[in-house]
Amino acid sequence: MWITLIILVVAIILFLTEKLPADLVAILVALSLGFSGVLSFGETFAGFSSNAVITIMAIFILAEGLRQAGITELIGGLLIKLGGRSESTLVLLVMAFSAALSLFMNNIAVAAVLLPATVGATHKIKVSPSRILMPLAFATILGGMATLFTSTNIIASSLLVQNGIKGYGVLDFAPLGIPVTIGGILFIYFFGRKVLPNISTKSMPEVNGDLVDTYRLEERLTRVKLASGCKIAGSTVASSGLREKYGLNLVAVERQGEMILTPPPDFRIRQTDVLLLEGRVQEIDWNSLSEYFEVLPTTKLEEVDFEDPKIALTEVVLSPRSAIIGKSLKEIHFREKYGMLVLGIWRAGRPIRSGLANQKLQFGDALLIQGPRERLKVLAVDPDLILLEAKEGVRQVSTQKSIWAGVIFAAVIILSILFSDYIPPIMLGGGLLMILFGLIRMEAVYRSIEWKSVFIVAGMLPMGSAITQSGLGSLIAEWLLNLGGASAPYLLLVILFFLTVLLSQVVHGAVIAAIMVPISIQVSNALGVEPRSVVMAVTLATSMTLITPLGHPVNVLVMGPGGYKFKDYVRLGLPLTLVVSVIILTLIPIIWPL
Repeated sequence: MWITLIILVVAIILFLTEKLPADLVAILVALSLGFSGVLSFGETFAGFSSNAVITIMAIFILAEGLRQAGITELIGGLLIKLGGRSESTLVLLVMAFSAALSLFMNNIAVAAVLLPATVGATHKIKVSPSRILMPLAFATILGGMATLFTSTNIIASSLLVQNGIKGYGVLDFAPLGIPVTIGGILFIYFFGRKVLPNISTKSMPEVNGDLVDTYRLEERLTRVKLASGCKIAGSTVASSGLREKYGLNLVAVERQGEMILTPPPDFRIRQTDVLLLEGRVQEIDWNSLSEYFEVLPTTKLEEVDFEDPKIALTEVVLSPRSAIIGKSLKEIHFREKYGMLVLGIWRAGRPIRSGLANQKLQFGDALLIQGPRERLKVLAVDPDLILLEAKEGVRQVSTQKSIWAGVIFAAVIILSILFSDYIPPIMLGGGLLMILFGLIRMEAVYRSIEWKSVFIVAGMLPMGSAITQSGLGSLIAEWLLNLGGASAPYLLLVILFFLTVLLSQVVHGAVIAAIMVPISIQVSNALGVEPRSVVMAVTLATSMTLITPLGHPVNVLVMGPGGYKFKDYVRLGLPLTLVVSVIILTLIPIIWPL
């Protein structure tokens, strides 16, 4: 018991401090339990073959199959068409769509699918994305609480089965989760929108908020003409040394009254050209460079000045499982690979405009890019990036594939409801059918699975077994009984609930589920109450990651495009958490009697 407690405490410290990746910590936890003798090595590695892991992997495959078949794009297109002309209509539609999709798909996949369509819809009605994207993220989290197809819900069901208790079926979360989702959406719609930031500057032809102003590019731009006899004249952009010697990017060239945007590397500079340069222009001693450049007055520049029929200025964000996370633009040869120039990075509520080439990219980053419009089609289908500009006709959708994907997915859902004891093989079988029907390639299957979540679940499930078998769960249950009183089971449920909500804001929900569910089962057994009822409340609490952007990847995903800061999540997430908590704690004794 003491060994288990020490391993658990060390693991929680590592999860909180993020000294090591969460998935690595989870695997170390499993190995520690095995080498210390708390569990046999068969039990240590049982997590990798558990129903929870198989089900989670199958959900990722099915969601990717729907995306590859174009069904999710059709839904995004429908959102744009129905977006209406007002912010209130759009925010309600976005929340309804995202919550509905989260009933059957992984939350991150839903947000990644709807993000471009939502940003496109905000452009259409001239509303700042900051007014819509946080409701999108929160609605996907709330919707995921109403079905089994969420990682924490799957883990809870698996741990119940491990303890000889009937697990949850597909629809068991719905009677409580649907009222919670509806109540949360209504609260955001009528009250929560009042505290959302309106990150915009002025009305533009396409969008309320100019990207040039948002990224404060004017602070980094200057116009120069070449001094007489300048050595740069006659050289190409690649050989000019502008970036290497001076840290400057050539954004545009004014030539004979024509503006040439994003000139390619082989573009040859002329003596009479006027160059629009981007970089740390205020830190450069232009007097010492007078033999090369003559600085000209910089006119007021807006987003439309960076675009033309052939050149686009837009944003992309890194996809949740992007292969370029942790790498720099220089390492991945971004401009050579995508043909686009990165003008800025939006991270944690502020723009980064210096040293871009060597910045290590992080999940949640938004990149301001400029380049040929024809390259947008390449970006739109690139698995590493999400293009924040929904364009019709970017990808042709096969009607036949869409039909087959819809039929397979519908069959999986129906069979999972009818035969709840066989959910893992049914869902995995559905994913394999999508592969056999050519709806998704094996390469895409491996990319679609969020392996970090898989390893966290596989590594932490043995901790759930250790808490029960070592007696640690009984000890914690006894402590909670003394704290809350054995005669007040509802009070203990409230304590467990809010403790779980608190921990879930800073530690991965799967980790908290693996720890709190076994403890909840022990408390229930000690009190003689229905364990499935207590576990249901605790499981829903693990999903209430609404107060900080760190609690859920969906919150991080919208942080860059929405321009949010940490405090923005607290302002809406804290009251929403209280409202949802009241709904859950009020309905639990009615729907799931103790």
